[in-house]
Amino acid sequence: MRVEIWSDIACPWCYVGKARFEKALDAFPHRDQVEVVHRSFELDPGRAKGDVQPVLAMLTKKYGMSEAQAQAGEDNLGAQAAAEGLDYRTRDRDHGNTFDMHRLLHFAKEHGRQDELIQLLYRANFAEERSLFGEGDDRLVELAVEAGLDADAARTVLADPAAYADEVRADEAEAAQLGANGVPFFVLDRTYGVSGAQPAEVFAQALTQAWGERSPLKLVDQGDAEACGPDGCAVPHVPQH
Repeated sequence: MRVEIWSDIACPWCYVGKARFEKALDAFPHRDQVEVVHRSFELDPGRAKGDVQPVLAMLTKKYGMSEAQAQAGEDNLGAQAAAEGLDYRTRDRDHGNTFDMHRLLHFAKEHGRQDELIQLLYRANFAEERSLFGEGDDRLVELAVEAGLDADAARTVLADPAAYADEVRADEAEAAQLGANGVPFFVLDRTYGVSGAQPAEVFAQALTQAWGERSPLKLVDQGDAEACGPDGCAVPHVPQH
């Protein structure tokens, strides 16, 4: 079974939702038969690269709330994260464009290190004092190496704006087709969708239901036909004339 997760590194509920989903997944009896794929979604796609501002300033401008309201929201998120065993800085975080991070995640997927990298990006953005946005490519390369990727290869990807850009845009277009206008958004076997950072119990129920309703393969019986198997290939007898 495949679970696809649309998310953005700048999304705190994606950070919390991933932890809740993984709690359910770890307890799922068929855990070893579930493939998890992370898909791209930008919450702020129009933001220019290099345009970095404090999270509180972004929230007050985007949502028209007061600074006190924005800080209260961050404090609530910090409590929700802590309940899942996650570190979360409720003060002095910043916000920026995540497109390069999504490109790098597609690169990491090709090398089997996508989950490692996305977790490091989340940690860097929400838990660490250093800015994820303020150091340019150097910070992203450093995290890529920590995830097990080659530094020069990661730097080459980041230096080429076209590298994996189509893959990011394709993910975002697919999210729109599926009706996902917010993240996190979980799709189980292209049959069930779960929106938001739901409790682990909801994810557990969704996993169980999706697994139980998988359709067995229906074969079209066309009679006996030649095929190859573990014992080799049957060689048809050709009469000698």
